Amino acid sequence: MKIEIWSDVVCPFCYIGKKHLEKALVQLPDLKVDITWKSFELDPNAPVDSNLDIYDTLAKKYGRDRNWAIQMNANVVDMASSAGLDYHMDEVKPTNSFNAHQLIHLAKEVGRQNEMKEALLSAYFVEGKHIGKEEVLSDLAVSAGLDESKVREALQNNTYSDKVVQDIEEAHRIGVQGVPFFYINNKYGLSGAQPVQVFVEALSKIASEE
Repeated sequence: MKIEIWSDVVCPFCYIGKKHLEKALVQLPDLKVDITWKSFELDPNAPVDSNLDIYDTLAKKYGRDRNWAIQMNANVVDMASSAGLDYHMDEVKPTNSFNAHQLIHLAKEVGRQNEMKEALLSAYFVEGKHIGKEEVLSDLAVSAGLDESKVREALQNNTYSDKVVQDIEEAHRIGVQGVPFFYINNKYGLSGAQPVQVFVEALSKIASEE
């Protein structure tokens, strides 16, 4: 079974969706899956270095006040907690995710895509790291099993920028409205951080039909 997942490393629901899918797959031990992580940018114009915290960033994006953003994030923290994730939203450093996506493409070439994706999501939501900075990205990539010289070269030369853009264009072509978006066997779409049981039922049904 082929599962392509469009998501952003600065999307809190994308990390929750990843965990829900992984838990569902544990319940389906006979299902052979090939997962590919695809790039998507929630805010392509986000600065690498922002003087706003996550609450003011969210409030500004949606034209709401800071208290609304604090409450929204509190709800997300609760949802993440039930998925086994310990989000620290006060420590999140809003940034541009384009270079992080480039490294996910580099990681794909050496079979470490899932490790790279996990490292980036954890760094951003759990560890409060600045994943827009080249040195932080490099350290995370090395921890995920990538070669440091290739990481530096990819970031300095924008080696994978075309692949990031292609993923985003493909998302628009197939009608992705938001992320995470799970595209299964090139024809079935599941949108959002669905509950574990929804994944179990959907994947089981697709497997039986295929």
